[in-house]
Amino acid sequence: MRIAAASSLLILISLALPAIALAGQETEAPREARMEWWTEARFGMFIHWGLYALPARHEWVKQREAITDEDYQRYFDQFNPDLYEPQEWARLAKAAGMKYFVVTTKHHEGFCLWDSQYTDYKATKTPYGKDLIKPMVEAFRAEGLRVGFYHSLLDWHHPDYPVDRHHPMFNNLEFRARAKDRDVRKYAEYLHNQVRELLTEFGTVDCLFMDYSFPGENGKDRNDWQSEKLIRMIRELQPQIIVNDRLDLLDVPGGWDYRTPEQFMPREWVEMDGKRIPWETCQTFSGSWGYHRDEATWKSVRQLVVMLIETVSKGGNLLLNVGPTARGTFDDRAVARLEGMGVWMKDHGRSIYGCTQAPDAFKIPQNSLLTYNPAAKRIYVHVLEWPMGALYLDGFAGRVAYAQLLDDASEVKFIDQSRAGEIGFFPGERKGDKGEAIILRLPVRPPDVTVPVIELFLK
Repeated sequence: MRIAAASSLLILISLALPAIALAGQETEAPREARMEWWTEARFGMFIHWGLYALPARHEWVKQREAITDEDYQRYFDQFNPDLYEPQEWARLAKAAGMKYFVVTTKHHEGFCLWDSQYTDYKATKTPYGKDLIKPMVEAFRAEGLRVGFYHSLLDWHHPDYPVDRHHPMFNNLEFRARAKDRDVRKYAEYLHNQVRELLTEFGTVDCLFMDYSFPGENGKDRNDWQSEKLIRMIRELQPQIIVNDRLDLLDVPGGWDYRTPEQFMPREWVEMDGKRIPWETCQTFSGSWGYHRDEATWKSVRQLVVMLIETVSKGGNLLLNVGPTARGTFDDRAVARLEGMGVWMKDHGRSIYGCTQAPDAFKIPQNSLLTYNPAAKRIYVHVLEWPMGALYLDGFAGRVAYAQLLDDASEVKFIDQSRAGEIGFFPGERKGDKGEAIILRLPVRPPDVTVPVIELFLK
């Protein structure tokens, strides 16, 4: 039996090796082609939804308050999102200018939003009694958005999940004693089976956000998740899929596609080994991912628009989170911000979609942010503080053919300092000295928009 088992293992390993090689041998061009839609999109919706919407005080409430499985069960028993209309969610996402969505199929609490055959801890066993993921996927696809799944590597409910430093019962010594023989290998099998379900039962899944690894003492890493085996399966089932960076496989070719700075803005384009890489920052409207009734630190529409602009100006994507209520709705605060961003995106979306960081030769003007569309050969100046009459753009001399305000396509006149000796239009302007700037002549009053944008057509 041992010899036969060893032979079988060798066969399995030999079958798996080509998949590893293929993942590692993908060159830059096909990788960029696979990620082209994502790079073009720049703006997506994150959705954190689960049992934690009922206590309504953060998605980590079970861990933060050390709630036992028995006490947490009351949320399962009461879960009934009777007002759930995924078509309305999708409509709001599209109107906000979002191009893809990522939903928590299972968060750390272990509750599954789809009808998984591997557990009864799922939406179909609650009073609601129906699969939540399938109609959501259909609704967002119908609005033209790409589909993404978030899936937690952690599972505080599963009986085979060993207690670690993030587990709600970590400080409960009696519970830890009872759980000391839990086998992470059995849990990993469950994890892999559920990921396989997600990638085979809902059609094309465009991106996958696995969350997360925490190596070290009382932690979990790639060996616990069997991450290399998992990523091979993921890429075999959905070869076009885009996968994030939280499987603890940063040093494995093909083990990730993009980095995920969370709840902060990088100072510059994210790099690894001195090379710029794809990245996406995931951010919340407030301080919580799940619905939090009493959270008051909500960002304004302007803050959110500026965050989107800044992300794109550094070559990244923004995944902006909504935490639906336990009734299955977006609360009024979330709706107001989505609608506010949508008003701005309707007129200014082309300064975001397909855009990236401007070439270094173009200097960022004071109180402004630049985005650049290399295909259209246009630079967008996002003016955060409206200047009095003139805006100097260093490094732009001799490069701009035409300028206009983006919201209404009204012309913005400018003088090019490289054309020394020509008559200018500013009183007292010095003539005859060549420079590297163009000087935009702006109206006294800024456009009545959240953030004014000047579109520069390059020569």
